Amino acid sequence: MNTEALLRDLRHQLSDGGLRGSFLVRDLSTGDELGLEPDTQLPVASLVKIPLAVATVERIRRGELDGATPLDVRPGRITTPGPTGVTRFRHPARIAIDDLLYLSTSISDGAAADALFELTPPARVAAVLSELGLRGFTVRHGMRELSDTPSELLDPARVHLAHALAIDAGTSGRGHRLPQLDTTRANTASARACVDLLQALWTPSTVPADVAARVRDLMAHNLIRHRLTPDFSSDATTWSSKTGTLLNLRHEMGVVEHADGQAFAVAVLTESLVPASAQPGADALMAHVARQLRDHLRQL
Repeated sequence: MNTEALLRDLRHQLSDGGLRGSFLVRDLSTGDELGLEPDTQLPVASLVKIPLAVATVERIRRGELDGATPLDVRPGRITTPGPTGVTRFRHPARIAIDDLLYLSTSISDGAAADALFELTPPARVAAVLSELGLRGFTVRHGMRELSDTPSELLDPARVHLAHALAIDAGTSGRGHRLPQLDTTRANTASARACVDLLQALWTPSTVPADVAARVRDLMAHNLIRHRLTPDFSSDATTWSSKTGTLLNLRHEMGVVEHADGQAFAVAVLTESLVPASAQPGADALMAHVARQLRDHLRQL
């Protein structure tokens, strides 16, 4: 199948599955890439924890922070499905900055991320990224805002109403009645911005080598592996990634490294048009489309 036919077929598959979004796969050796609407800006949910990790590790490298410093972290006390780690704790905990990095990045702990955001606020994260020559991510707020949506206010039997609001309350200019989904107020990026960041972490760049290595290691130990991992992980590959989920948003960005030396950066940012919280079919479709893009690019 030629490239145009493949892209047309994948668009139909996404439409039939109730998904739309921004996809990009790039060969990190050649720079060749293939995608679908790769420049569409979307709220990134927990994907912002990668820029947060970069900024935190860079500040440790500069001597502005000490990774061994323990912090008293407030418990999240969240009881709704989804959150992990300290976000579900009932009592305060004392945790070192280095360990908060692991909790925030590898298990997507929102309360751990907010503890890091208190050290390096969103504006400072954005400034560090700019100092490193990294563009494309807009960082405006921490993670606490993401646990204050209609889904937290409704009982489980009515959560579909929050998803219906997420789907139907947007504008043509990507504004939204929910601030977490409004691209003028939320943390945002495109698939291209995600891939650019991945390339800076996996290949020589303006990001110091030891900073890039630490963030790669955190992503290699990602524990949330139900989305793209099944299509990119095998005995002959290494898959390092970070997911992001909020209401009808399902995202993942990562790098697949093959035993033959090839490596591909993959970014998938999607919006579901189906008002339901549990959609394993959407996760499978995202992975299938991303895998098809990677396979076609690899054959080229």
